[in-house]
Amino acid sequence: MPMLDRKWWTLIAVCTATFMLLLDITVVNVALPAIQRSLHSSFSDLQWVVDAYALTLAAFLLTAGVVGDMYGRRVVFAIGLGVFSVSSLLCGLSRSSLELNLARAAQGVGGAIMFATALALIASAFQGNERGTAFGIYGAVVGGAVAVGPLIGGAITSGLGWRWIFFVNVPIGLVAIVITLTQVQESKDPNDRRIDWIGFVSFSVALVMLVFALVRGNDEGWGSKLIVSLLVGSAVLLVVFVVAEWRQSEPMLDLDLFRRPAVVGVSVVAFTLSASIFAMFLYMTLFIQDDLGYGPLAAGVRFLPITMLTFLVAPIAGRLTVRVKSRYLLGTGLLLVALGCLLMSGIHASSGWTVLLPGFIVAGIGIGMVNPVLASAAISVVPPQRSGMASGANSTFRQVGIATGIAGLGAVFQSQIQHKTVVALGASRAGQEVLVRGGSSLNGALAGGGVRDVAATIPSASARAALLSAYRVGFASTLDHLMIIGMVVAAVGSLCAYAFIRQADFVPSYASDQVPAPLEVVAP
Repeated sequence: MPMLDRKWWTLIAVCTATFMLLLDITVVNVALPAIQRSLHSSFSDLQWVVDAYALTLAAFLLTAGVVGDMYGRRVVFAIGLGVFSVSSLLCGLSRSSLELNLARAAQGVGGAIMFATALALIASAFQGNERGTAFGIYGAVVGGAVAVGPLIGGAITSGLGWRWIFFVNVPIGLVAIVITLTQVQESKDPNDRRIDWIGFVSFSVALVMLVFALVRGNDEGWGSKLIVSLLVGSAVLLVVFVVAEWRQSEPMLDLDLFRRPAVVGVSVVAFTLSASIFAMFLYMTLFIQDDLGYGPLAAGVRFLPITMLTFLVAPIAGRLTVRVKSRYLLGTGLLLVALGCLLMSGIHASSGWTVLLPGFIVAGIGIGMVNPVLASAAISVVPPQRSGMASGANSTFRQVGIATGIAGLGAVFQSQIQHKTVVALGASRAGQEVLVRGGSSLNGALAGGGVRDVAATIPSASARAALLSAYRVGFASTLDHLMIIGMVVAAVGSLCAYAFIRQADFVPSYASDQVPAPLEVVAP
């Protein structure tokens, strides 16, 4: 194969891997209820299906980039593909929630390696105007995967079963590995690099401790020794991380970047976008499938308004960046996300899925406005030699937002749905009968999402109907409150975008061969 053609093989390998990875993220959302029924998972187990991936992705992302620079991006990218493919196989073979979540954590490691090296491989293979073309194709692949992911995920889950959303990664990953090792040219950073082990360990452990405390807080008690110890330990390790990064000559995250208010602004935008609307996808999926009773394919179809609008608006917003200041696009986009959450907050026990439709439309436009502008702004507010670290840090803030958002919202969800369902049960004689006979099994079902299983064991039709009706009341009211929280988080991000992202902080221009990526790899 002539050297001239290798750059296109590089693009094919990167786009194939990215499409596979993104598709896996989006299809998991739609498959969660099926996973819950198959593995008899609790609600906390479902949270970890998403959080285990997000945590390891956030923890390994910046370090994986350094490893690629040191040992060669091609070989490291191939290793990432291998880790992701093997862990996908293990996900599909999982027989328990613990096995699945451990395999998902391994997937996050593979995903971090691919994230960290993919764009660098494209940048080293293409020069000048061709680099812009390559990034445009890459961005289209990213947007397309996000747009069709829920539909494909629903079709696979309905037709073949949830395990196949992981099994399909194996042959695709093997093909991508062969292309990478045979056709992609190696590239390294000519400068000596080293791994910041103190930063890596302190940040990773602090993040795991924080999320574990949020997930287990309701069950263990927020004042328990375990939860308090986890929260204190997380805070101490975050302080260690900050001090270590200040003192390191080659830190994992250069804190001097945050002297620019715009860097703070784009980081807050990345975090709040993920902690609001993206974290809400787990709970919206449970509402559509568990509460309303739609299957995975039908649920995927109903998510199309938000994903398709995100896909369609993104290129328009990308082109607007040359005419409109980034602070206005990012601030307005997050304001639309906040408005979308507000529009989805009017949920009642009798509501159908269309109650979400106005919010889907508005939030979809908002996400489409934010995504490409955020990806460009993240590397435009730092010197070109720091663009790789800035892009990695921005992706890390996104993943931290998803992990902590899901865990934090989950703590509210578990606490409120138990209380509200019990109150609704107490309003009727049949419901009171359920409370008397349900006992601890009912409390566990309310916290873990097994209400329908408990209802199936109740011989009285009236008591069974009372439980399901009360659960719908509790679920709708709780989801309504989660939407308000999501609205507040997105609104805070919008205010920070307007306040901190100053045009004066933007680097005047990049050289023609340093075209920033139009889109980052993100998915709900």
